[in-house]
Formats: sequence, C-alpha cells, structure tokens
Amino acid sequence: MSRFVTDKVKQMKPSGIRKFFDLVSEMPDAISLGVGEPDFDTPWHIREEGIRSLKAGRTFYTSNAGLKELREEICRYIKRKQGLSYDPFSEVFVTVGGSEAIDIAFRTILEPGDEVIIPEPAFVSYVPCVQLADGVPVTISLKEENQFRLKPEELEAAITPKTKALLLSFPNNPTGAIMEKEDLEALVPLIMKHDLAVISDEIYSELTYRDPHVSIAGLPGMRERTILINGFSKAYAMTGWRLGYALAPGEIMKQMIKLHQFAIMSAPTNSQYAAVRALRYGDEDVLLMRQSYNERRRYLMHRLAQMNIPCFEPYGAFYIFPNISRFGMTSEEFANRLLSEEKVAVIPGTAFGECGEGFIRISYAYSIEELKTAFDKIESFISRLA
Repeated sequence: MSRFVTDKVKQMKPSGIRKFFDLVSEMPDAISLGVGEPDFDTPWHIREEGIRSLKAGRTFYTSNAGLKELREEICRYIKRKQGLSYDPFSEVFVTVGGSEAIDIAFRTILEPGDEVIIPEPAFVSYVPCVQLADGVPVTISLKEENQFRLKPEELEAAITPKTKALLLSFPNNPTGAIMEKEDLEALVPLIMKHDLAVISDEIYSELTYRDPHVSIAGLPGMRERTILINGFSKAYAMTGWRLGYALAPGEIMKQMIKLHQFAIMSAPTNSQYAAVRALRYGDEDVLLMRQSYNERRRYLMHRLAQMNIPCFEPYGAFYIFPNISRFGMTSEEFANRLLSEEKVAVIPGTAFGECGEGFIRISYAYSIEELKTAFDKIESFISRLA
C-alpha cells in the first residue's frame, strides 16, 4: 500500500514531542516534563456547563462557524483584552482546537510555491502544515542573545518575491519568548512594504508574566492582513475539549469557513457551551493558574542557576529552554541519556527546528512537587557529566 502514499507525506518527519511521549508511556515510573498540557483540571463551573448542555440534549450540529453565543463572547473577549473589534457574524469562527485553525489558514491563503516565513524554534506543526498546503516554509533561526525574539533585520533577510506570509507564535512554544509592543512595531513597516499576510498564533496569550500580551493585529494597518488564532486549551486547561477559533477580515473568513465546512462541519457542541461559560466567568481561574505557573517558572530558573545551566528568562507560555551545549552532547543524546539514566523526560530542542540544537525544552505545567523531584534527578545526572 505504500505506493499510494504521497511523497510529501512520506517526507514529513514525525513529531519529536510524540516520540518522547511514546517512550515515557512505556516507563510507568518515569517523570515527564515533555508534554505541553496544563496539569490543572478544567475549572468545575466550566465542566458543569458542558454537562448541562448534554443533559439538555444539546447534542446536534451547530452552525459551521460555531454557536452564535460563543462567537459573540469571543468578540467581546478580544475587545476587552486587545481593544480589537470583530463582527461575530462574519469575522470569527470556531475550530477543533487551534491546530485546525492553523491548518485552514495556510490552506486558504497559499498557492503552490508561496513562501511562509517561520521563526524557529517553533511548534512542530507549522512546517508540515505549510508543506501540506503546497507552500514552502522558510525558517529564521532566532537567537538566544536576542531572547528568541524576531528582529526586523532577520525578517528582511528572509523575504523574497515569493514570500506570501509571516507566521508569528508569541508567547512561544518551545522557548517561552514573548514579543512586546515595540518588537512588533519594528516589524510592521516590512510587513506593509512587502504586502505580507500574518498568521498570529496567540494560544498562550493569557500566560505572560510581565506585561499583558499585545497582538500584532492591534497595530495600525495590521488588522486587515492578520489571521489571529487562539483557543481554550492552555488558558482554561481545556486541551481535551478541542476548541479554538480564528479571527480575520470577512473576505478571508468566508473562505476559511468553507474549508472548515467540508473538512469538519462544526466543532463539538458541548465544548462550545462550556467555552461560553469560560469566557464569561473564567478570568479568576486564568489568574490563579497563571500565578501558579509563574511560581514554578521562577523556581526552575532558580534551580537552573544553582546548577550553572544557562537559560534566558522566558516571560510567556509554560516552558523553559535551557542551553545544555556545554555538556558536549547533542540535544537528542542529552534527552535520551537523561530518560535512560534518571527516568526524566524532556524534549530535544531540535524537535522545534535545527536551530534548537544545544537546547532542551522543559515544560513546567506540572506540580511543584513533581518539578522538585525531576530537578533533583537532573542535578544528579549533570553532576556525573562534570
């Protein structure tokens, strides 16, 4: 049967995250710091709303774009958080996780051969999604000394006559890097000059530990060329509910919904009712989770400093990206040995692009107790490497 599989699918590399997830699943006593999933349960009042919708028999399809009530709440939320105004009837739709929104965005805007600039390290799905849409991913290797922020000179060097779009993913997975308002403003003249579309994945927008998140769509001239993607998985601990959304100008949104219509039909109905509750009454839940993540972030930075492992300070998401190059191993070798010898799983930086060599990603979406135990084991491991 392999002769029926397309070359572009055969050439795709499997996820480096899932590889270590599968290894850990065969080691019941291992501690995993590899999966980017909140360790909190979905807040009970949100779960109750999902249960209530099932009890009420709300188990039918919604409109393709999603529940009207949810689209209205999304627009209120983005107005409240970013000062952006979107029409709930023509400029927003609800997806099966943010991942579906990313895939559909690329398939909507790319012609064969169009180039998409992707700053790396980056989430593992971006490059494959561009390739599956017959686009050409052009990666930029972001630098640790710049706190893994995209600089305008790096963007300008990557632009060619074939460049169609720029992918931004801040706060960033895997580095935890953020882009502040002045960082984004420095990119805008280049985006306008070269008439680029922007796909802005802001799934971690609620998880920032310094200033509030700023969306590039809120800068002058950017709303009309930006597809803004977000969701409920990270902020509200709703990964398994599989719910995200996209916001964009009406002419783009109309075409995106058409693809969604044929591929998915509509997002899960009970998840949508739960999400309405999350947006209306979940701010306090988000605040408490963010405070807990920040405590863990600070604890891990302290432990890394004690172990003399360099790591720039991340101010977003729930990841740290320490530099382990001084140990004379590749990221893959370091992660494999740590798992084998101490039964602690981390993700090699190369899972997120070749420029991730010399780094590992550690998620702190785990309890302080688990993190303490894991870092005691990491400390024991590196003491034998000295």
